[in-house]
Amino acid sequence: MLEKLFQLQAHGTTVKREIIAGITTFLTMAYIVVVNPSILSNTGMDFGAVFVATCIAAVIGTLIMGLWANYPIALAPGMGLNAFFSFTVVGSMGYSWQVALGAVFLSGMIFFLLSILKVREWIINSIPLSLRFGISAGIGFFLALIALKNAGIVVDNPATLVGMGEVKTPEAVLFFLGFVAICAMAYRQITGAVMIGILAITVIAMALGMVEYQGLVSAPPSLAPTFLQLDIAGAFNVGMISVIFAFLFVDLFDTSGTLIGSAQRGGLLDKDGKLPRLGRALMSDSVATMSGAALGTSTTTSYVESTAGITAGGRTGLTAVVVAILFLACLLFAPIASVIPAYATAPALLYVAVLMAGGLKLIDWDDVTDAAPAVVTALVMPLTFSIADGIAAGFITYAAVKALSGRWSDLNASVSVIAVVFVLKFIFLDA
Repeated sequence: MLEKLFQLQAHGTTVKREIIAGITTFLTMAYIVVVNPSILSNTGMDFGAVFVATCIAAVIGTLIMGLWANYPIALAPGMGLNAFFSFTVVGSMGYSWQVALGAVFLSGMIFFLLSILKVREWIINSIPLSLRFGISAGIGFFLALIALKNAGIVVDNPATLVGMGEVKTPEAVLFFLGFVAICAMAYRQITGAVMIGILAITVIAMALGMVEYQGLVSAPPSLAPTFLQLDIAGAFNVGMISVIFAFLFVDLFDTSGTLIGSAQRGGLLDKDGKLPRLGRALMSDSVATMSGAALGTSTTTSYVESTAGITAGGRTGLTAVVVAILFLACLLFAPIASVIPAYATAPALLYVAVLMAGGLKLIDWDDVTDAAPAVVTALVMPLTFSIADGIAAGFITYAAVKALSGRWSDLNASVSVIAVVFVLKFIFLDA
């Protein structure tokens, strides 16, 4: 049955290898079941319900990817977009988390339609590489700011906007230890480095009496506080257009980049360098996003950590199925997740930020018309606490700099239209 379903022999793999690959992928991304509810609970959402929604959304998306698209790619609520959801859409813009979930659902629906209509390749190929790298780095800096804020390292300052917090507190010290430990373990290629770091800091905090042990396993918390609580009608507010676009835009490129990069690592591309069944893979992602919003979590997307499992030999959807089963088993470990403090998850955010900032090295720094928009994008995101505003600033800067420099050949219709739309948005909607 497994051979017929996943074509193991054709992909040069075995059941044992796929299981090992699935476990490897899960261990590298399991931190999300702790970090995601920790971030989303800042909006007032129930921690336990978000924990369950995170696990189930990961199960649904990963199973669809494995069984339908037959790829060893795992999905879960995405880092960066969960922070945008909590701290920008709800925290800064003042929308309710129900409306924010509605925006996530609509972005998933648009993503699904784009996949069906097969215009996704046109959109992906028309966006300049420098902006893609700038967006990735900007999200990384956004996560870094949140991590340092959660650890008390960065605090508000009326004179300089931000300043240095108290670095001698136990929380700040544990944050620093957790971050350097994760980096060291990652360098040594220890599987599950991020999750090990989070749990290690939590155990130390328990030993110091900073958090209280609540047990290891229990029945899953109730999903009722977030299940089907999304407000789709409220998300049709004109002011939510840029938010929906940001959710869609980041998910589209995050997913596409992860799929292509992971497939290339595993030799899954065809002779023309294209990814077979790309449509199925993208639709798996969009369905997972809509399902996740209905359950009560932010955008669900493909995880780059899947490359860990691919490196371990995963080549088919059986790897993804193993990951899904393990995420399902996580539902029993809610007591552990609920006691992990913010300063224990903050090192994971900062480590992910380091990885996302790596794209800056691929920018052509000798061409200021490429470098300037990327830098603007990357800086505006954390400094305005908004991924959407960072994307908008990047597109406007790119179009303006290219036009005034006489580089008309670098501009295409989609970039120009998007830039104009963002200009109009700032003029009429943010006045």
